[in-house]
Amino acid sequence: MSGNVPAIRFAGFTEPWEQRKLGDIFQYEQPQPYIVRSTEYDDSSGTPVLTAGRTFILGYTHEDFGIKNASPKSPVVIFDDFTTSTHYVDFPFKVKSSAMKILSLRNSTDDIVLTYNALKRIAYEPVGHERHWISEFVDFDVLMPSSREEQRAIGALFARLDSLITLHQRKHDQLATLKKSLLEKMFPKPGSDVPELRFAGFTEPWEQRKLGDVAEIVGGGTPDTNNVEYWDGDIDWYSPAELGTQIYVDGSARRITEAGYANSSAKMLPAGRTILFTSRAGIGTTAILRRPACTNQGFQSIVVGDETDVYFLFSMTDRIKKRAEQKAAGSTFLEVSGKQLAAIELMFPALSEQRKIGSLFQSLDSLITLHQRKHDQLATLKKSLLEKMFV
Repeated sequence: MSGNVPAIRFAGFTEPWEQRKLGDIFQYEQPQPYIVRSTEYDDSSGTPVLTAGRTFILGYTHEDFGIKNASPKSPVVIFDDFTTSTHYVDFPFKVKSSAMKILSLRNSTDDIVLTYNALKRIAYEPVGHERHWISEFVDFDVLMPSSREEQRAIGALFARLDSLITLHQRKHDQLATLKKSLLEKMFPKPGSDVPELRFAGFTEPWEQRKLGDVAEIVGGGTPDTNNVEYWDGDIDWYSPAELGTQIYVDGSARRITEAGYANSSAKMLPAGRTILFTSRAGIGTTAILRRPACTNQGFQSIVVGDETDVYFLFSMTDRIKKRAEQKAAGSTFLEVSGKQLAAIELMFPALSEQRKIGSLFQSLDSLITLHQRKHDQLATLKKSLLEKMFV
């Protein structure tokens, strides 16, 4: 295959791509930075204020002065000459940093989405200074479809992908914000025995109880690592490093044998009722067991009793983590003991209210996870298509 055609193309396009300079595609301008005090920013509405670096949208302002009109009919690309990051922008904005450059198409027949994604593929390193000066940048060559129809077809595909990626990210962020708010309002504040927000029909005050009164705190253990008869068996055996941001776990990286289990201090933890809780060198990472398992000694797992809803308690793990960190001690690394964890006091409602609250947060977490997964799948698909549909 020739070096100037992509690996994947829309049907009907066979002509080789042509080489063009970025300076022939884009015209750029250095906008006058908008100076605004941090106290004037709003984090939810108004005109976005763009800045260099990872933040990009620094905040929002209602000031009218200095708005750059970039309507949906004439979108632009914002180029950050500190990091060479690029951003596709089709909304009114203001620019705070002098490192931001506005790139617009010279020819209206070029497709902005395609050229933006072509731009992102360029690996550019500055020579002789720290800034990525735009005057050097415009001399770069890129390969572009000679057919405007092929440009538009590719651009439309990536515009759709970007729209879906943004949609799922926005849904994820909105749900995460809602969850954060509900966690603050549906659990009593310090000194109170009732929450600010409750399900209808519940009026009784919550009761303060020790964690050890509603759950069993179970440590772990490690079989002799030099005994091959103890390893590669059928029993899940978790280490703290395996836990990330997932809510449920149903398979460990390493497993032990029945002999390994019998010859160690590891304890079998029941599925559906166990919250794994890391107790050292990163206290308070949690996950709910979906099938029976045991752990190493880096855990003090929480096995709930019959009068406690597991997801209700799981929803309080941030609170448990903060209090565990306050109790933790150690010269080499901080560690919280099972006894210390069991002594933590929390507020609990009746089991029926626990189940209502637990079910709500379980549904929210499921939706948050769904949108994150969809976002990641689409981002992976886009990355693959960028590699195969561009030269």
